[in-house]
Amino acid sequence: MSNVKNYTEQGGEKTVIGGELEIVTGGKLSFSGSEMKPAVLQADSVASTVAGVVVDLNALIAKLKGAGLMLSE
Repeated sequence: MSNVKNYTEQGGEKTVIGGELEIVTGGKLSFSGSEMKPAVLQADSVASTVAGVVVDLNALIAKLKGAGLMLSE
């Protein structure tokens, strides 16, 4: 039994990360050709109306799309 936490399976089709994956300065993580990055901070909602919650939710969705964490279409 191996104690290796991070490995690529034979053939290269699958990489398993059981430890830590660190993206250092200059490195990037891409999905389907789009770079993924941390989303901009979304403040906690203090909305007291449904309309206010919709505004806050739409702001969060826009930030997730901007970070490449959610597809636009």
